[in-house]
Amino acid sequence: MSVFRAPEDGSRVGTVDVAQNARVSVKGVVAASGSASSSLSVGRNLIDDVSGFLRGKGFLIHDRDPLYTREFRALLCHAGVTSVRLPPRSPNLNAYAERFVLSIKSECLDRTVLVGERHLRRAIGSYVEHYHLERPHQGIGNLPIKGVPIPSTGVVLRRERLGGILSHYYRDAA
Repeated sequence: MSVFRAPEDGSRVGTVDVAQNARVSVKGVVAASGSASSSLSVGRNLIDDVSGFLRGKGFLIHDRDPLYTREFRALLCHAGVTSVRLPPRSPNLNAYAERFVLSIKSECLDRTVLVGERHLRRAIGSYVEHYHLERPHQGIGNLPIKGVPIPSTGVVLRRERLGGILSHYYRDAA
């Protein structure tokens, strides 16, 4: 769970991110007051029988953020999900999630003045779409995760997201 500050009142906003083979999905945005109720709300959504992300999964790997309370871990345990807490100061053990958090902060959220939860949700959704469809990743030959073959000829065009904060250059198919 990554923590950002909401600009309108300074309250904390948490985003739950889960990475599988470099594919990232953000599973929730909650106003995090530091209380157990906000993390329990996220936990209940994660283990929901109908649409929960952890449905059918056995483990949740997470860091030692104080938002992962004892009650949150007990809720997961009750649902049959083992909560695996990473050792202190070990970002390489959860490298995909840590890299995504660094990327979304430096490429998007640090350059945006967020004016509320809805704006935060829109910015995160737009960035995740950019991250999967347009952003090159060195680990897979500088191709996007869900990329399509890139034509080698044609006019170069620019696609903007979030008012030009994120740009993608591509060739129009001839």
